[in-house]
Amino acid sequence: MEEELRDMKAHKDYYNMLHYVADAQQGIPQLYPCGSITKEVVDEEDTYDYLPGKRYFICKDFENDGLHFTQPWVMGMQQEEQVRMLHMRVTGLERGHSEVSV
Repeated sequence: MEEELRDMKAHKDYYNMLHYVADAQQGIPQLYPCGSITKEVVDEEDTYDYLPGKRYFICKDFENDGLHFTQPWVMGMQQEEQVRMLHMRVTGLERGHSEVSV
């Protein structure tokens, strides 16, 4: 029984890691594949248009090992805004549909 529980826990950890990979690629990452949380950093050496520094979301335990990555702040925010707008449109459509069907 204990071996089965260990196996189930290993499978759950693997599926959670897959979810973190998929989640980290869209919008503002909540968790990274390593299971660590997100932090926001500014790279002062890089410039964006005329503004000094680029902003990124990175893993709290970032290492340059090929498994971690940076998510540009601008892309994360744009994707979050798109999701918010789509959610508002769906909610509006659902309200309109429920009023018609009543």
